[in-house]
Amino acid sequence: MPPLIRAAARFEISYRPFNDGDLPLIERLYASTREAEVAQTGWPEDVQRRFLAQQFEAQHRHYGTHYYDMEWLIIERAGQPIGRLYLFEDEHEFQIVDVTIAPEARGEGIGAAILEDVFDLARPTGKRVSIHVEKNNPARRLYRRMGFVMVEDQGVYDLMAWSPAEPS
Repeated sequence: MPPLIRAAARFEISYRPFNDGDLPLIERLYASTREAEVAQTGWPEDVQRRFLAQQFEAQHRHYGTHYYDMEWLIIERAGQPIGRLYLFEDEHEFQIVDVTIAPEARGEGIGAAILEDVFDLARPTGKRVSIHVEKNNPARRLYRRMGFVMVEDQGVYDLMAWSPAEPS
């Protein structure tokens, strides 16, 4: 069920299944999304690294327990890993469980292109696409621009969703 690569093709994007050899990559990706927040604690650097590693392990274990049958995809650009896309489909929706682009590839339009391709996957089914987004996540601007709306305030997270247009 990986999204067809149409919009992301202009960035030489491809997907491949995650394997255990990708753990260091996805741990770095996770840390890249939380480093600034954790740095504000004032903790020594080694404590920050251990905390991020612990949080990554908890997240990875949670995903494996609750979304064991999702698509665990590594995003590659010209054959080099630059991100992860975890996509879960049920009878009602496609849920983007996680999408993370490496810092050096952010801001180039890759995330928007990947979302367009996920929308193309969902559109023929009539299913919505949802994602849980932390309130302080800068990617919220992208999600809103792409047509996601807030569906539910869940405390630290907001559930946001995109729905295909109704046929006329």
